[in-house]
Amino acid sequence: MGWVEWNLSGFEMIADMSLRTEQWVCQGLAGTVECIVDHPDGDPVGWALVLHPHPLYGGTRDNKVVTTISRACVQQGLMCVRPNFRGVGASQGTFDRAVGETADMVRCVEQIRAAWPAVAAGPWVLAGFSFGSAVAAQLYAELADRGLPLPARLALIGCAVERFRYRPLTMPPQTLLVHGETDEVVPLPEGMDFARAHQLPMTVVPDASHFFHGKLLILRQIIEDSLAGLPRG
Repeated sequence: MGWVEWNLSGFEMIADMSLRTEQWVCQGLAGTVECIVDHPDGDPVGWALVLHPHPLYGGTRDNKVVTTISRACVQQGLMCVRPNFRGVGASQGTFDRAVGETADMVRCVEQIRAAWPAVAAGPWVLAGFSFGSAVAAQLYAELADRGLPLPARLALIGCAVERFRYRPLTMPPQTLLVHGETDEVVPLPEGMDFARAHQLPMTVVPDASHFFHGKLLILRQIIEDSLAGLPRG
């Protein structure tokens, strides 16, 4: 079966506070990377970078799983950055099977730290959904190789890392893996193979599809529970 992704506007409503958002632009290796920044009420205690699904199949920063992750982060007092990968929206460049996208995100992390130094002094979270999980996992490894500050939490949702892996990986033991039981895009056994290879626990949401239709509130609660244990400065 071929790869299938959709940028779901969805009909699933999630009660939430009104987010304060702003447009922000950073520079990747292929040019401009457009981002949305979601701000919490009050001063942020840290920040998060949330990465979206496959760009060639409708994946964008506005995907419902991505925005659910962002809201969970904001609820925990984190400022959240949601970039569009190469070729999506006004982001420049073309799809590069996670290689160029990961390089862009290394630069994005550096520029976030420069733009919001006070926020960057707090803990940060790196999360990715589907294709975004592959970029997130390899971004973590790239940052570790460069001796740059690592996220306090890595979250991989609908894990598709092995489909786009281009380098060796060592995952931190506190990695959060969440997968839908009935995932039709990345079947659960594929996610379990990744978990087994890295000796990581996995949270499986019963009856959940790849896009967590009808299960977004459950996904959000899982993420919030994980973030509640973040170190605070």
